[in-house]
Amino acid sequence: MTTGAIHPPSENRLLAILPPDVLSRLQPHLEPVALAFRERLYAPNEPISQVYFPCGAVISMILPLEAGTVVEVATVGNEGMLGLPAFLGTGSIPGEAFCQIPGQALRLRAQTLRQQTAGGGPLHDALLRYTQGLMNQISQSAACNRVHSIDERCARWLLMTHDRAGSDHFPLTQEFLAQMLGVRRAGVSAAASILQRAGFIRYSRGRMTIADRSGLESAACGCYRIVRDEFDRLLRP
Repeated sequence: MTTGAIHPPSENRLLAILPPDVLSRLQPHLEPVALAFRERLYAPNEPISQVYFPCGAVISMILPLEAGTVVEVATVGNEGMLGLPAFLGTGSIPGEAFCQIPGQALRLRAQTLRQQTAGGGPLHDALLRYTQGLMNQISQSAACNRVHSIDERCARWLLMTHDRAGSDHFPLTQEFLAQMLGVRRAGVSAAASILQRAGFIRYSRGRMTIADRSGLESAACGCYRIVRDEFDRLLRP
């Protein structure tokens, strides 16, 4: 992790909905950082001392399972904040969090977050709405993983990452995507081949390109739009 160029809070949707006076009090405490690919931000059950407001980086929240298996439970991008346990007063998580797509974020000390949200107020209320949005994402993903095909789930995951990355191109390996979806690499390889033959994506040497956004949306299950529309509703200024 390195300190990065100054990115305005408006590049994070959660910060962008705050009233100007609230944001002006918070802004001196926001430190711009550049998050590297696969950089681990939280470890299981370790105290959370910093929270992150992504402005281009995409962060995966994962749960380690038996025999070294891990499954992604949620992603956090420019719609929200990584570190809700610090806000909710628990201070740690049993899972891990690492940077999935490298990019910029604004870092804030957990203690400062608690001070800024003590007694309620706009930031407190915005974080409560975001908490609901993240819970919706987690529950929708759990249902999606149970009933929808790998092709549909793969398209959903790529769309969510595309929304957060702010670019049509981002690093991605099939091994990584299989791990995030909790499936075998062969299944992801077949799904990616179908999407590529349809002209929706291009994939080469660990780099993904979204070639036809509307086509990719047609290949995804309805879970993508449900999660997206709910965040839009909850994060409306």
